[in-house]
Amino acid sequence: MTTSRQAARQRRQRRRLVLGATVAVTAVSVLAYLVMALPQDRKADAGPTAATPIATTQEAATPTGSATPSATAKPTATGTPSPTRSATTPAARPSPKATPRPPRTAAGTASTTGRIQPKTTYQGVATAYEAADGNGACLFGPSPDLMIAAMNTTDYETSRACGAYVLVRAANGKSITVRITNECPLPCAPGQIDLSQQAFAKLADLKVGRIPITWQLLSPSTSETISIRYKTGSSQYWCGIQAIGHRNPVARLEVRTGDGWRQLPRTEYNYFLSEGGSGCGSSIRLTDIYGEQLIIAGLAVRPNVVQPTRVQFAQH
Repeated sequence: MTTSRQAARQRRQRRRLVLGATVAVTAVSVLAYLVMALPQDRKADAGPTAATPIATTQEAATPTGSATPSATAKPTATGTPSPTRSATTPAARPSPKATPRPPRTAAGTASTTGRIQPKTTYQGVATAYEAADGNGACLFGPSPDLMIAAMNTTDYETSRACGAYVLVRAANGKSITVRITNECPLPCAPGQIDLSQQAFAKLADLKVGRIPITWQLLSPSTSETISIRYKTGSSQYWCGIQAIGHRNPVARLEVRTGDGWRQLPRTEYNYFLSEGGSGCGSSIRLTDIYGEQLIIAGLAVRPNVVQPTRVQFAQH
């Protein structure tokens, strides 16, 4: 009995040893497999992981100089982008050479021209109005003839167009020269000229009412000289000054003061005002849109009196 029991125990111990060895061998095999497989997985992942920072580096370099990648990454001889701040600085702060500049003109011309400029043809329409005696927003008074017109508010430009001579051409080939003495308020559009009925009739039948035109500024020949008028109520303490009969549009009016020439602001009713009386009764300097300057001296403050001078702007 004892021998049989001992033999049974020995068999069970052998089975445990065999089973334990099998488990141990299996575990070692699995461990070895994992150890061998793990470096391969890492090597497989290493390719895309290494490629991503290269692209990220290029993208991150772009904002340092500009929002435009092509402005900051310039290919070198090796083909590698090399972002540089200096390449984008001129784009953000252009040098003077990169800034377009208009050609130089005669002194004062650039600052005196308004919307209506010499040697420029404008397009628009012509309409007609009853001009009565020819007086209008420019306050020149009755006109010696009725070849006059009212300029649309935009091109009237706070009375800068007052006194301008304009050649108007219709599509049928007819033309007429008119002087601007009035303003045509809205709905008159930019480019539109409201002709006196007498002037419109030179181009088309009044029944038509509205015709397409082109027009341009003129500097006509004239034997007339410029006159000066002080506004009603003017004195040495306050005055309004107006130029009349000028060949070219007046761009600026200045008066002589103790500190030099003082430019007076212009009103929409075509007077230049000195509200504090500075320069009232002193010398006057007129500048036309071509930049020519004329000085008029020796005129007293005589309200609402047209005082002739001996000067006139040159013809262009």
